[in-house]
Amino acid sequence: MARRVPRLLILDCDGVLIDSEIISARMLVAELSRLGVQIDLPYVSQHFLGRSYPTVMATIRREFGLDLPPEFETRYREALLEAFGRELKIMPGVADMLDDLSVPTCVATSSSPRRVEMSLRLVGLWDRLAPHIFTASEVSRGKPAPDLFLHAAARMGAAPQDCLVIEDSLTGVRAALAAGMEVWRFTGGSHMGPDTPPEPEDARPHHRFASFGDFYRIAPDLRSTP
Repeated sequence: MARRVPRLLILDCDGVLIDSEIISARMLVAELSRLGVQIDLPYVSQHFLGRSYPTVMATIRREFGLDLPPEFETRYREALLEAFGRELKIMPGVADMLDDLSVPTCVATSSSPRRVEMSLRLVGLWDRLAPHIFTASEVSRGKPAPDLFLHAAARMGAAPQDCLVIEDSLTGVRAALAAGMEVWRFTGGSHMGPDTPPEPEDARPHHRFASFGDFYRIAPDLRSTP
């Protein structure tokens, strides 16, 4: 059977459009250590990657019995945005991929509206992608529930089976699969690497790739130019 050509490309933001996950993880580890919570980057990757901030905080309260002080979120977010201003980079190859794309695209991210706007402005992608940017704040359940992807597809006028999702996290892959969408896993961010283990049975993407230079090799039918 011939492959169904997607009519909408849905992109995650952190770890896909921007190389931000390693920065976010490092800042979270540092801020939590000030409160006596000792976790490392692999722990963050396993438990928090792709999840919204409220979900991360709920996990910390449950796992460590820590009632975070009211100022923690503000302090963490401000420290993170300062670090982004110094270090954040666009993912290599993303701009060229977007330039040649033949179908509409949107962003569906667990990040807050403020964070995603600042991040995409820093790397020069905001004006190219806005206003088609949807965040977990717009749905009742974040990833791995399918709600955000279904919301994005509905707003863009596309059926779930006509969507292709690019995700880096297992949480995001599970959400896209639950939404009935084709999903590719991008493993080219600094928080991942060639030794990234295979996905478990419930989070197996349709494709896995580590460079946006390979995007049109996998899907030449999505390219607008020869």
